[in-house]
Amino acid sequence: MNNSIISKEDYDRKSVWGLLTSIDLFGCAPEILRSADKIKQYTIELCDLIEMKRFQDPIVVRFGDDPKVSGYSLAQLIETSLISGHFAELDNSVYIDIFSCKFYDQQKAADFTKNFFQAEKVVFNVVIRGTTHN
Repeated sequence: MNNSIISKEDYDRKSVWGLLTSIDLFGCAPEILRSADKIKQYTIELCDLIEMKRFQDPIVVRFGDDPKVSGYSLAQLIETSLISGHFAELDNSVYIDIFSCKFYDQQKAADFTKNFFQAEKVVFNVVIRGTTHN
């Protein structure tokens, strides 16, 4: 499920500053979302796939005293902004945000993310950032 995938033509025509794709995954493989190495691998492969230039290595840290939110969090600086995520262990869900002022294929990013984490369900939304055009 998705809301309003933005084509390259619309992106260019509307003078968009950037795109934010929020990807919510449910029923993910527990062994993947509980592995810092797998999360780093995902981040590197995603950046390669959508042609984003990474700035340094992904930051992946596990924390959270409350079981509802405990798990890994991810931050990956990219030349054109940021990829972030949280990996909720309680219910095996994953929440990824990709924000970039460089155009990228939102469907490809969502499909790759779903497949990597072996999710049963994916929901994603795309938001245009920084335009005053309709």
